[in-house]
Amino acid sequence: MDSLRLIVLFSFSCILLASLSIAQPDFLYQSCRNIENNYTANSTFQKNLDSLLSSLASNTQIDYGYYNFSAGQIGPDQVHAIALCRGDILLNECRGCVSNSVRKILQVCPNQKEAIGIYDFCILRYSNRSSFGVLDEEFIVYTWNTENASHVNLFSQALVNLTSRLRTAAASGTSLLKFATGNQTAGIITIFGLVQCMPDLSAHDCDDCLAGTFQQIRSCCDGQIEGKIGGRIVRGSCYLRFETYPFYRVTAATLAQLPLPPAAENGNTTRKVVIIIVSVLIFMAVIVITSIFLYCRRPKQEVKNFKENGGNECVQFRFASIRVATHNFSDDNKLGQGGFGAVYKGLLQDGQAITVRRLARNSAQGEVEFKNEVLLVARLQHRNLVRLLGFCLEGTEKLLVYEFLPNSSLDQFLFDPSKRSLIDWEIRYQIIVGIARGVLYLHQDSQLRVIHRDLKASNILLDDEMNAKISDFGMAKLFQMDQTQDATSRIVGTLGYMAPEYAMHGCFSAKSDVFSFGVLVFEIISGRQNGSFNSEEEQEYLLTNAWESWNEGRTLNLIDPILKRVVSRRDVLIRCFHMGLLCVQEKVADRPTMASVILMLSSDSFVLPLPSRPPYCMHSAMEEQETSRPTQDIPSSREQPISTSSSLTNHESYPSDQSGIGHLESSINEISNP
Repeated sequence: MDSLRLIVLFSFSCILLASLSIAQPDFLYQSCRNIENNYTANSTFQKNLDSLLSSLASNTQIDYGYYNFSAGQIGPDQVHAIALCRGDILLNECRGCVSNSVRKILQVCPNQKEAIGIYDFCILRYSNRSSFGVLDEEFIVYTWNTENASHVNLFSQALVNLTSRLRTAAASGTSLLKFATGNQTAGIITIFGLVQCMPDLSAHDCDDCLAGTFQQIRSCCDGQIEGKIGGRIVRGSCYLRFETYPFYRVTAATLAQLPLPPAAENGNTTRKVVIIIVSVLIFMAVIVITSIFLYCRRPKQEVKNFKENGGNECVQFRFASIRVATHNFSDDNKLGQGGFGAVYKGLLQDGQAITVRRLARNSAQGEVEFKNEVLLVARLQHRNLVRLLGFCLEGTEKLLVYEFLPNSSLDQFLFDPSKRSLIDWEIRYQIIVGIARGVLYLHQDSQLRVIHRDLKASNILLDDEMNAKISDFGMAKLFQMDQTQDATSRIVGTLGYMAPEYAMHGCFSAKSDVFSFGVLVFEIISGRQNGSFNSEEEQEYLLTNAWESWNEGRTLNLIDPILKRVVSRRDVLIRCFHMGLLCVQEKVADRPTMASVILMLSSDSFVLPLPSRPPYCMHSAMEEQETSRPTQDIPSSREQPISTSSSLTNHESYPSDQSGIGHLESSINEISNP
């Protein structure tokens, strides 16, 4: 009976530990590091990758928590993989974590030639580039606890002492393990720390990597990590973590290597073996239960810096990498010049094309827009929104890095007579629908509620298939989910696209974006810019012409002559004209929501109401208003939008309860105080 109880206890303990080791369904962080560098199904690369990952998942020789291997012949189809387990975990946990990583990484990064997945217990990365023994300084991700230490200076000095000691210990490790843990008292608080390097690094490179990682605590995110009671910084070749509770296992590594007792010389051998095994398992169970208890008691407000839940991955790039990618910001790579800086095309080392917006160093308002862009776009993800890949903050340099879109912006096609003929009605209709879907996502379908405030043709970018992607969120405003409107004393945006209630009174809402969308619809239909000049140098206003043409039954007069010659579905074109008039009605309440706009575009059976007149006298009112306001408050349609951070009212601040937005805002506040 006693033997049966021992067997049951042993089995239960094994099941408990095994279940704890595999219950890791999602990565803490993952990066498909070059999403444009794909492999095709059944290719040589896939076969090499499958073979390599399979050997990783089934490998039972990861005795020191580190594994590296290559598969395939030298060339573009060769695959290199590295798996690194945390130095304090058990071998079965390490193997279980690696096995989970192999399965998960193919789910989150399908068909990618380069990926990295991070669990608490292990890191897995593979690539078509060898990184064995190479110090990776490009990849970095931060997390930190939002609670401040009660005595910041005392805490910070203790953390310096602890990390310096751990750095030296880890760097002096062997080629099998470069890992160290320890603790340091700071008054009544004890700081627990853990550092680890890829063991194939040299001692010098490991020391450099950890030194740079620790430096990030002070230099990153306006010092947001410094003084916090916990944090984690993961780089491509090393990582560091510190907390005020014991998150690592002091004795696990020792227990993992415990030898079996030597053969006994008497009949009590079996009993002694069972007692030792049971004692070890009970001790391990106590450690596990204690760790779970401490984990559940930990502060819950740890924030991920560059990847918000449900949002885009947003990586902090090194300035040196961007400088190389743009050929030192050469004129040959320059795509254009905006009000707050130049825009360049770049090519990263892995072959990914990017667009880089370099903030002018003397642009105070550009800094506000820079911050706004990162705060919002990092949390938005939709096929009709431009994707922000990351940013760079080094010294006085402030860069935004986007996906590269080869067809530039909509205005380059619409308002260029030589290019306008390249976009027929089918393409234009596709663009209208894409813009509508993107705006609907901002207003209703995303985890945030965003008012763009600067929808215009130059802010609609086009990919290689002429799909529309909304860009430039520097003027955007975040609304509470139940908020319907807001007001500001600072008018930002571009004349010709601004709704009258916003241009004249500073009131804005989702219906303000609907108005701007309506203006875009008429520009797309007519091929003319609102407020452009005719042959007599008299300014024309599309909304005035559209309303007059509608009332006089001459709708086709406003339509681009190119479309009148080739359009096959003239009824759809006229319906878009009708919808555009509904969007630009003067009364805010009369304008449709973007959800209604999508319904108008997708259902011919939806009956469109009769429109009321647009604010075709708006330009006169605006000109009168310019005499009573500073001229820089309302830029002309040929200028970049202008506002200053010092003049923002309380309405211009972010709501405090928007799922981590305040913490993300703090993480990039250094743009105001470089």
